[in-house]
Amino acid sequence: MVAAAHPVTPFAKAGTRYTATLRQLGPNWYASVMGTAIVATAGAGLPGAVPGLRTGCAAVWALSLAMLVVLLVARALHWTHHRDRARAGFLDPATAPFYGCLSMALLAVGGGALVVGRDWIGLEAAVALDAVLFVAGTVIGLACAVAVPYLMVTRHRIEPGRASPVWLLPVVAPMVSAALGPLLVPYLPPGQAREALFLGCFAMFGLSLLATSLMLPLIFARLVAGDPLPLALTPTLFLVLGPLGQSTTAAGKFADLAPGVVPAPYDQGFGALAVLYGVPVMGFALFWFALAGALVLRARRRGMGFAMTWWAFTFPVGTCVTGTEGLARHTGLVALDVLAVALYALLVAAWAVAGAGTVRGLLSGELLAALRPEPAEPVPVTARTR
Repeated sequence: MVAAAHPVTPFAKAGTRYTATLRQLGPNWYASVMGTAIVATAGAGLPGAVPGLRTGCAAVWALSLAMLVVLLVARALHWTHHRDRARAGFLDPATAPFYGCLSMALLAVGGGALVVGRDWIGLEAAVALDAVLFVAGTVIGLACAVAVPYLMVTRHRIEPGRASPVWLLPVVAPMVSAALGPLLVPYLPPGQAREALFLGCFAMFGLSLLATSLMLPLIFARLVAGDPLPLALTPTLFLVLGPLGQSTTAAGKFADLAPGVVPAPYDQGFGALAVLYGVPVMGFALFWFALAGALVLRARRRGMGFAMTWWAFTFPVGTCVTGTEGLARHTGLVALDVLAVALYALLVAAWAVAGAGTVRGLLSGELLAALRPEPAEPVPVTARTR
């Protein structure tokens, strides 16, 4: 006697389609969380008192928190149902660097909790949430900062002249920890605990800064002498602004908190560092902003369409806003306040465009559709970037 087959219900079919869609969900999607969180954090530091601005920033932060939760669940399902695809991402030099986005998404949402989220969830809950996300984001960020370059050296096979701005993602994650970690310093017991966290953040500042200095010449050399970036990757040129703006932000935070935490006379040195480092770095950031913007407009004229890489227009620009806000605070220059407001306006516009494009792409199914037939075998370790 043959047992009757169980009928396939509509719910089972929907679940199959859902998990099949998640197969295309990569770590690059965390960039949308980063870009949303920075809109809230940067807006809260703008000069003046704009009615309703802080409430709006708190609402945007709440949106970033919801996005983070949804993505964490979706990525967990991705690892559960498509483990082969997830593992292959580590061996793909085009995908592996994006694991740094997970770290920065956790850190950005955690920092936003203390900056504006506390207005809605209370200070105690904000400190607890930031502490958890900061620890998790920092551990993941440090692991990525070592693991991804290790894989690039030992497993990935990358042709000369194929450097990509995406390579910055894993090494800039510790700089995000350096910039947001000082927010937790006042909530630690005075003495060794505060100084350890402060100097730990300063060490990550140096780690990320020096690692970035190794990557930037390779990226610029490709622009000048190598193959041009594919049109879809052209927005990633804005990723260079990330370490520039974030390091300036970190230097400003160090100057704010050093007195009373770091022994004299070193505490006074951080005030000088904030200005003497931040001003020239932000000058270079404005130069790169103009260069990258011109190349993006050129790519747009040549047919560049929307892709998730458009989120590169958000978080890196947001770090330039927070860096400029810090410089304005330490120099008292009104011109820097004006620059911060102008950059924030561009940030909000870029966030709106990237967000609208993402929603349209999700509703149409294009963003999570397979771009090409997948090989039957796992991606080989000799995968090359394109």
